[in-house]
Amino acid sequence: MPATRLATLASADPHAELARLRAREPVSHLPELGGWIVTRRDLALAVMRDAGAFTVDDPRFTTARVVGASMLSLDGEEHGRHRAPFAQPFRKAPVLERFTPLVEAEASRLIGAFEKCGQTELRATFAGPLAAAVVCHALGLGERTATDDVLGWYRSIVAAVQEMTAGRSEPPPDGLHAFAALRAAIAPVLHEDGDADARSLLGAAVRGSATLTPDEATSNAAVLLFGGIETTEGMILNAALHLLAHPEQFAAVHDDPALAAAAVEESLRFEPAAAMVDRYATRDVEVGGAAIRRGDLVVVSITAANRDPAAFHEPDRFDLAREDAKTHVAWGAGPHVCIGMHLARLEVQAAIRLLLARLPGLRLDPDASEPAPAGLVFRKPPALHLRWNAASGR
Repeated sequence: MPATRLATLASADPHAELARLRAREPVSHLPELGGWIVTRRDLALAVMRDAGAFTVDDPRFTTARVVGASMLSLDGEEHGRHRAPFAQPFRKAPVLERFTPLVEAEASRLIGAFEKCGQTELRATFAGPLAAAVVCHALGLGERTATDDVLGWYRSIVAAVQEMTAGRSEPPPDGLHAFAALRAAIAPVLHEDGDADARSLLGAAVRGSATLTPDEATSNAAVLLFGGIETTEGMILNAALHLLAHPEQFAAVHDDPALAAAAVEESLRFEPAAAMVDRYATRDVEVGGAAIRRGDLVVVSITAANRDPAAFHEPDRFDLAREDAKTHVAWGAGPHVCIGMHLARLEVQAAIRLLLARLPGLRLDPDASEPAPAGLVFRKPPALHLRWNAASGR
């Protein structure tokens, strides 16, 4: 097994290698990963949907060792108990009603800060701050906690999880301190009454639950913080990059903003921000001809599943008119399907529409290095430098 296999999968172009794995051995054992990788869409769905044979509830799932047990790291009845209180607040209609004005106003405010400059780096000035501001409001922190503080806690918690994944035996102090600060900030939200529900999905979820303790609510808040910032930021950057790299399709969305929804779905298929998810076999099981043993790590490649030629015609082509783009598996599947999908879709669609409407002549900065999504688990360009015609702007 080549020593560079993981580097290839984390590179700007893992797709050829994933295609080779999918064609030759769709469930492949990779010693570098310490387990199996699933690259075919139908098998990926089968693994994610079968919580009886494949679980997240395992000591090797390091997020739980930093922030405690949550809906991300539990299965069965306990998973249901943690997730159920969030089900109603995160449904599509409540999310659109509660967050559409906020998302559009915050995106507009952020664009207003740089639209006269004619250039910006989108991750630092827009995608990250928008994702962070929205998740702050979702957690009820928007009026009492600085977004920069929340971003700092998020980065420390993510760094702690990454260190644990790399082999550290105990969570680093910075991660634990950040989680303690998050717990302290969230405590007042959990005890608000009445109309406070209108501001906080977290508050609405906890007050609608008879079983979720404050500590459990905080663990789930940390998971929402991570997902709401990391993956949403990546989705915004990837979608903007994909459109700007395809001028004809960019022009189509510019002329018809309603096409932003289709562009976002195709971007999620073409390059999902969350590239893989982990499961652990609860028993000996065969998947795609592979004999998986109890306890084995099984990594589902969302990236590979979304470019499976058995499911998508010419999967390596970004196609705004693709009718089946929405059948991608970027949100996962089964009991752990992304609970924040409707909020993320709202954010990314609004971001694309407003960027195109407010920044005439928007284009990739020709003087910057060519951007490309990269990363093993989460994929997005490390930076996205843009230019536009500021003199003819608003």
